Amino acid sequence: MARVLLVHHSPSPATERLAAAARAGLSMPELEDIEVVERPALEATAADVLAADAYVLGTTANFGYISGALKHFFDTTYYATREQTAGRPFCYWIHGGYDTTGAEKAMEAITTGFGWQKAHAPIAFTGEVGEEHLGQVTEMAATVAATVM
Repeated sequence: MARVLLVHHSPSPATERLAAAARAGLSMPELEDIEVVERPALEATAADVLAADAYVLGTTANFGYISGALKHFFDTTYYATREQTAGRPFCYWIHGGYDTTGAEKAMEAITTGFGWQKAHAPIAFTGEVGEEHLGQVTEMAATVAATVM
């Protein structure tokens, strides 16, 4: 059974809707033999990263950067997991109020450092969370899971 780790920082109802959309994508009936492990960004550990076959990440864009919680996740897992997880599939969503540019650059740089491989185009947007965004996140998460089936 393949394991997908869902790590996110979803402090608002809008961002929790995005996390729910990712959960829905990871739980599609067609995705047989996928185990989903979900952790808030401040609780995810190196052991979680090592035990997973793929990763779905989510963050808010705060002050032009990823959330401090997701940055903490990366900081506390990097050295213990980087070599063992290089090449694993992943993707992410970023939601911002006004701008996601800095957060997008940070996610690109950090995940390149981990050596992870994008399984889908990232979802990054500003403003209200609409049905279109939820559908995109669901599709992205399902695609990541499908890569490890």
